[in-house]
Amino acid sequence: MTGNHLSSSLKCILLASLIFFCNVAVAGEAVKTVRPITHPGVGVDHLSCNLLRSIFGMRLRIWQDGSPIRVFVLPDNAPIHNVFSKQQLNIFPYQLRATWDRLTFTGTGQAPITVQSEDEMYALVASTPGAIGYLSEARIDEHVKVIHVD
Repeated sequence: MTGNHLSSSLKCILLASLIFFCNVAVAGEAVKTVRPITHPGVGVDHLSCNLLRSIFGMRLRIWQDGSPIRVFVLPDNAPIHNVFSKQQLNIFPYQLRATWDRLTFTGTGQAPITVQSEDEMYALVASTPGAIGYLSEARIDEHVKVIHVD
């Protein structure tokens, strides 16, 4: 009886672990590639990683044509924000947050505009002149422009 109970418990633990790790793998796969995007009217197609980091770090505030840059980001705990920060900016999300907090608390700048979903990010970047943000690659279409990072 004890052997069967142990065997059943072990099977349950293995099944639960398998389900958990499959869900983690699927969630990670869904956010595999995140690309920076802009409003279609922005006259930039390529940016260096340093320039992109300067834009999202709120240090670069004006496009080359003199128009203001409007930066949109997802919440700090969003998986897409995490992937974008690491993959495209080569920094951790907490480092971005520290930069934005420093700008805000010292009065020398503002944090970017936080949106709650990819749908909201898409809608605002597509409709706001000078806007920049990011989306998972699967969500991108002709209404926003992908920025290639050198």
